[in-house]
Amino acid sequence: MTRIIEFLIALGIVAGLFVVVGLVLPSERHLTESIETNRRMTIVYDTVNSLRRFKDWNPLVLRDPKIQLKLSGPDSGKGARLDYSSEEGYIGKGSWTITGSEPNSRVDIAIEDPTKGHDKTTSFTLQPTGRNNRNVKITQEYSVKYGWNLPGRYAGLYVTRHVGDDLKLGLSRMANMLSAVPNFDYRAEGAPLTDLKIVDVPAENLLTVNAGNIDRSNETIEKSIKDNQEWIKRVMDANGLEPAGPVRIVTTDFGAEKYAFDIAQPVKKKDGGDAAAELQVNIPGGAPVQYVHTEPRRSAFASYSGHMAGLDVARNSLRAWATTNGYDVVDRPYESWKGGVEKAFTQDGSYDVYWAIK
Repeated sequence: MTRIIEFLIALGIVAGLFVVVGLVLPSERHLTESIETNRRMTIVYDTVNSLRRFKDWNPLVLRDPKIQLKLSGPDSGKGARLDYSSEEGYIGKGSWTITGSEPNSRVDIAIEDPTKGHDKTTSFTLQPTGRNNRNVKITQEYSVKYGWNLPGRYAGLYVTRHVGDDLKLGLSRMANMLSAVPNFDYRAEGAPLTDLKIVDVPAENLLTVNAGNIDRSNETIEKSIKDNQEWIKRVMDANGLEPAGPVRIVTTDFGAEKYAFDIAQPVKKKDGGDAAAELQVNIPGGAPVQYVHTEPRRSAFASYSGHMAGLDVARNSLRAWATTNGYDVVDRPYESWKGGVEKAFTQDGSYDVYWAIK
């Protein structure tokens, strides 16, 4: 009996110490980590104000490559949500939901997960830094509350090691991810692009000519386009075809001194019929023209107005926007020259810019 009493007294002392120490421990925890990137503020803000690239930087995906991710709500900003589910018990199920954002400044996110605590939040604060404010300092904060949950307060002793290490790793991966995005500010005042979006492009019939790798002078480029348009016109006339839209320029390589590209003309039968159906086209001997039937696809899209010399910036800006929003571009970009070839070499040029995505 004496031993039982001694055991109960010892147990009581341990329980008392547990309670006393638990009451002394903090009822909430707050962590902060920072990293710097040389990407434009627009790119950084759009990245953290959306959860589309969560899989490319968040450490959860490293811990379980089979984790299931599901996006819902708007593409970005308040209400954008990501739910995750893992068969790994220590990860389990949870969610991230953007609760508020201030353009180019701050994004707040609510977190639900199986770990102890409540009111879990993380936020990203963005601050211009470096020479001429060309860089961006990304600061991520994490907060969790335990209240009177004493086991939770004890769990908080390990937050710095567990969550803190994740903050460091996640920010490091985010910086590496951002470094692969073309550094073009597609939302800057006076930027070349408008109407940025993802569009569905139907099946099409094209007549194309490879212009080769020619000098990057306006006169040489314009002459090449017009000369090759004549070849395309001969093929159209020989096959009873007509334009199904403006001429396109498909860029292969835009170098410092040379420009490699194709001229492409969407076509259709003059007598109507299914515009998307594959055609039987006869190419006259000696004509450097090819017939191509394309399948339906999705594409990043934007409109641009101005001299064709600005199209290289427009293309790279469109790619930066697509990559930032979690889309992988494929194949070659092209522009539909809506204003015609002659106007393209003035400030009155008008174009739709496309870059196919996976």
